[in-house]
Amino acid sequence: MGAARLLPVLSLALLATACASVTETNPARTATDMLLVNRAAERAVEGLMLPIPQGARVYVDETYFQAENARFALSAIRAALSEAGYALVRERGESDAVFEVRAAALSLEQMRRVFGIPDMRVPINDALNVVSIPEVSIYSNRDRMGVAEFSGFIYDTRTGMPLGAVTPMIGQYKIRSHKALMMITWGQQLAQPGERDPGSSWREF
Repeated sequence: MGAARLLPVLSLALLATACASVTETNPARTATDMLLVNRAAERAVEGLMLPIPQGARVYVDETYFQAENARFALSAIRAALSEAGYALVRERGESDAVFEVRAAALSLEQMRRVFGIPDMRVPINDALNVVSIPEVSIYSNRDRMGVAEFSGFIYDTRTGMPLGAVTPMIGQYKIRSHKALMMITWGQQLAQPGERDPGSSWREF
C-alpha cells in the first residue's frame, strides 16, 4: 500500500481511538478520619438519659451546636433519646421539654511517638529557607483518635423553668499503627466498626 493510501487509513484509526482519564478527588478529610469522629460521637451518647419521665415529648434545640460533622452527631443524640424512650418532635410548641445541646469537642487528635530522629524542617539560611530531613527511627507508632464531648440542659417548654442538666457526655474512638526500621508496619491501619450481626439488620427498641 502506498503512502497516499496509507494516510487516510491512519487518520481513521486515530479518529476511532478513544481514551479515558480518571479524575480523583482529594477531600479535606479521609474516610478513616470521619469514621473516628463519628464513632466517638456515638460512644459519647451511649446510655443518654434525661431528668424527665420516659415517654415525654422532647424537642432537641440545636441552635448552639456548632461543630464539623454536627449533623451526624445530632442524629446520634436524637437516636439515643429515641432509644431511651422519649418521643421526639419537630416543633418546639409540640414538646413537653426542650433539650438544648452544645458541642465542646468533635474532632480528631493525633499523637506520634518516635524512638530515633523524627522528621524535621531545618532552616539553612537567613531567608528562612528550610530543608526537610526524613525520619530515621528504630520504632514509631501513631495514634489517631476521634474525640467527642457534648453537654446540655433541659427546660419546660411552656414555662421555661429548668428541669435539669446533662453532664458532659464524652466518647473516644482510637486506632494505632506501628512501624519498625521505617519499613515494617503492623497494627490497625483502618477503623473497624465491627461485624454486622448475621441476622436481621433491624433492631427493635
